[in-house]
Amino acid sequence: MSALHILSGGAAQGLVGVVRGDFYSETGRAIEGSFGAVGAMRDKLLAGTPCDVLILTQTLIDELQAAGHVVPGSARPLGRVRTGVAVKTGAPRPSVQTPQALKQALQAAKGIYFPDPLKATAGIHFMNVLRTLSLEQELASRLHVFPNGATAMQAMAQEEGSDLIGCTQATEIIYTQGVDLIAMLPQEFELATVYVAAVASAAEQPQAAAMLIDMLTSPKVAEARRSGGFE
Repeated sequence: MSALHILSGGAAQGLVGVVRGDFYSETGRAIEGSFGAVGAMRDKLLAGTPCDVLILTQTLIDELQAAGHVVPGSARPLGRVRTGVAVKTGAPRPSVQTPQALKQALQAAKGIYFPDPLKATAGIHFMNVLRTLSLEQELASRLHVFPNGATAMQAMAQEEGSDLIGCTQATEIIYTQGVDLIAMLPQEFELATVYVAAVASAAEQPQAAAMLIDMLTSPKVAEARRSGGFE
């Protein structure tokens, strides 16, 4: 039986992993596709990449539905995800609760890891935070950018040294071994993104796509959503 194809923001990768086994047991279908910056996933869809299920920000799903790329009425919210700050597991946890404390922690870090500042929601936002704190130029040589938050956190986890800081969506931090979520961004810089799952208009398996969305949004998976960073 052919696989179900998904294009998803990296924030939902861990949650999809939670239901992958049950979905296969119930449908006989594996889940294949890409997880990454939401802008990159949108571009893949528009370029013709096979897709049954989309998991993107509310804003992008609304735009794609208006353009005819999403089945009307199929969109279901997974929850809100806030953007947080991470350190390597076991490393000292600097205070980042205020803009000044965050600035000092970033200035003290030898490496700063975050997702694509052009196409990833958290990456775009974090780069704006650096500009607001007047750190973009000062820290330029210490910035390490990756296609999405998950790969950024994985790279930080594998890097030598403990004086490293990462910033991405909480779900990507929580599901990455070797890094710990220490706090959300200060209230002044808070970013909360609503993620939505929907059936793509070009879906080859719309019924199976709807089943996966039902599974992801079901009460049975509510605790996994909460513990994984969806609010």
